[in-house]
Amino acid sequence: MSGYIYFTDEQKERANSVDLVDFLQRQGENLLPSGRDKRLASDHSITVRGNSWYDHSAQEGSYAIDLVKRLYNLSFPEAVSLLLGGEQGVEYRQHSKSGEPEQRKPFTLPPAHTDMRRVFAYLIKQRCISREVLSEFAREKLLFEDAEYHNAVFVGHDENGIARHAHKKSTATGSCFRINVEGSHPAYSFHYISKNPNSHNLFVFEAPIDLLSYISLHPQNWKNASYGALNGVSQQPVLKMLELYPQLQRVTLCLDNDKSGRKAASRIHKTLQQQDYKDVVYDVSAHKDWNEDLKASCSQEQSESIMTMT
Repeated sequence: MSGYIYFTDEQKERANSVDLVDFLQRQGENLLPSGRDKRLASDHSITVRGNSWYDHSAQEGSYAIDLVKRLYNLSFPEAVSLLLGGEQGVEYRQHSKSGEPEQRKPFTLPPAHTDMRRVFAYLIKQRCISREVLSEFAREKLLFEDAEYHNAVFVGHDENGIARHAHKKSTATGSCFRINVEGSHPAYSFHYISKNPNSHNLFVFEAPIDLLSYISLHPQNWKNASYGALNGVSQQPVLKMLELYPQLQRVTLCLDNDKSGRKAASRIHKTLQQQDYKDVVYDVSAHKDWNEDLKASCSQEQSESIMTMT
């Protein structure tokens, strides 16, 4: 992360009040019971409770921001940004002042608009994603337009076809709004499982738009593979897909080509190796992510078309 980032006092307080059990589990950390606390499986000296932590070997502790800096070797702005959801719009549970975590609302999908014109216009014109790919995901009820704000809604279903997760992305020009619908189950984020029983390939991305961009860049026989978006860098979705669909034996990690993406890919790779997944490879975008690659490809094609016409 480069450049100065200003956070208000309210944002810093909110970051420091994130419930660490919720946050760490959604980062893929394994937590062990330890009385009223939870203990990190990766470092047994560290316990967490609510938004606080304590390192028993170093005899020191603090709140959420300091732990995130320590665990993931992040700067203060990077740690605050991650706890606030970063670019992925993840909303972590807040630890209430009463000492009990706030209860989440039951998950429900937002009402759908009568058509998908704004979503298609945004994803095709601004993001360069293939209309054919979008149509397939819409038919599978994995993508729709919400009625109130015309956001693109990327839906994740469980093994029974029940919607358990939804990620909203604004289609308004210049808007960076994105957030998971409250109550979303992190293990069932946006994904596509091939109907071909002989398909063994799973491609893993950080964001739904990167997933769709990759397919748009590699459209040949794309339905013979499976794809999953982490909505960040948590490993829960990929582990859940591998648990539910044992035919998936080859994992291609296609996370962002930046510091956090590379670190997350390495961490997920290590976890998969520990679970005896031997066939794990990387596919790295030329630019920061796959949508930037797709937009660069579209721009080049348009330039070549203009040159041909002239």
